[in-house]
Amino acid sequence: MTTKKTGTKKPVAKIPEPKLEKEVVEGFRKSGMPYEGHVTRHVPGVWYGTGPLGAGVSAASGFALAEKLKDTTSSTKKGSKVFALVGDGESEEGQVYEMMHVAEKYKLDNFIVFMDYNEVQLSDSLTEVMPYDPKAHFTAAGWHVIEVDGHDYTAMWKALKEAYDVKGKPVFILGKTVMGKGVDFMEKTGRAKEATWHGKAATQEQIDGVLNEQIALSEEKRSEIGDFLKKYVSWKPKKPVFSELLSATKIKTGKPRVYTAGEMTDCRSAYGNALLDLATLNKNIVALTADLAGSVKTDGVQKTFSERHIEVGVAEQQMVSMSGGMSLSGFVPFCSAFGAFMTSRAKDQARVNDINMTNVKMVATHCGLSVGEDGPTHQAIDDSGSMLGLFNTMTLEPADPNQCDRMIRFVASHYGNFYVRMGRHKVPVLTKQNGSVLFDADYEYYYGRCDVLRTGKDVTIAAMGGTVAEALAAWKVLKEKGVSAEVVIVSSIKQFDAPLFRSIKKTKKLVTVEDHNTHSGLASQLAAALQEKKIVLDACVNLGVREYQLSGTWDELYAAAGIDRGAIEISVRKMIK
Repeated sequence: MTTKKTGTKKPVAKIPEPKLEKEVVEGFRKSGMPYEGHVTRHVPGVWYGTGPLGAGVSAASGFALAEKLKDTTSSTKKGSKVFALVGDGESEEGQVYEMMHVAEKYKLDNFIVFMDYNEVQLSDSLTEVMPYDPKAHFTAAGWHVIEVDGHDYTAMWKALKEAYDVKGKPVFILGKTVMGKGVDFMEKTGRAKEATWHGKAATQEQIDGVLNEQIALSEEKRSEIGDFLKKYVSWKPKKPVFSELLSATKIKTGKPRVYTAGEMTDCRSAYGNALLDLATLNKNIVALTADLAGSVKTDGVQKTFSERHIEVGVAEQQMVSMSGGMSLSGFVPFCSAFGAFMTSRAKDQARVNDINMTNVKMVATHCGLSVGEDGPTHQAIDDSGSMLGLFNTMTLEPADPNQCDRMIRFVASHYGNFYVRMGRHKVPVLTKQNGSVLFDADYEYYYGRCDVLRTGKDVTIAAMGGTVAEALAAWKVLKEKGVSAEVVIVSSIKQFDAPLFRSIKKTKKLVTVEDHNTHSGLASQLAAALQEKKIVLDACVNLGVREYQLSGTWDELYAAAGIDRGAIEISVRKMIK
């Protein structure tokens, strides 16, 4: 069921409350315990969980940038220093290179990255796997670089003091270490740059040997260690805070813009206008883009609030991970790119954000065949489907500029990760049968909302995005030929609404239309929903993109793929014969 304004609130997974004592450490990587195999927010004191290499340090740069912005957007709170750890092998990831350049561009002198440089990777030495000179790379990227013996605590302390005093540059501390230092049989392989103990634990016999022979602890000292392990650590970090998905936030949405009947404009322009309104009303709204400000229409924010418009260059992975860090620092980031790249190049980063239950608003333009002449590499026809498996990310697609305006204001003011897709071409403002604007000033969007555009009794046409206008055009022709079709606007493939199910139950005939791959879009997801609700159809036709298309205008490509008004009309007439 959905409520009128917010839709279904999604439950947060319940994880046992951790206790910082021996039994928790012993639960490392075991079922039901919060101490997972990789860094996780379920452990108190952890700000952002990682795993895929490169994602963590990118997210950390988002925390650092957020702290910098707090200096400019808050009259009281001042930003803090942000520390991040990165592995030497990890730094081979291209995402780390993206982070290096963005951090330098924004002069994140509150950002200190420490590398554990032991020159051992998972399968072999750093030299054998991929020769890499971190000092040269970070120096070339414009960072302040400090080399230090990672086992010399005094030298480390001095390095941190130096890092704290650096102005105008992010800081990279290269800590040279030996894997297994201090434990003879481990240190031996560590000095040989062998990966013997990478991810492998010592046996109890080996541990006892170190304690009894190498360290030679007295019974008294071992007893003291045992007593310590039985006690709670005195420092108690804060428990992680997981906001409820789709819960309303304190974001001011402002007065919606209403585009008039007869007006033709693209949804991306409506997005840009709504985003500018939100940024004007809320100092924690930020926009990020990857060298596409004019195309994705974040340029309004860029011109008006330049300090809150983050241009990362052609670095979609950095953009999405950085947005995750910023969102957990109290900002509401809208990151925008073309759909073909947002959900392919940055899919892993979106997934890590999803696991962390961040509050990132991904808005993708130029989706589907609507992108036209750019050709199949840029025609995002599987982007919504790419987000289907993410449990904490909601997908949306507006049908016209007015619905886009309400949708953007909704996602800004409700917690959670959202993926909003839209096309490139201009579409008409949708109207009611009396000619008035359909999505008027009183219209309120909620997640998964479906709206009846035209009523009928013979067949239901369920359409999304740019194909809604095509369905409306087909409806007019069908009406002239005596066919009574009902057109329903679908806004999400991950959640459907009562008006759609009522219509399908009434007509028992269904035509779905989407500028997307039918295997992972509206057709497949609605079929599963109908099966679950035991709604039986007499006839069904799914119109969508079934093969890669060539270059062409959007309307030529719609016709070639069979998702234009003509294809809809023909499908309906064949169905009701």
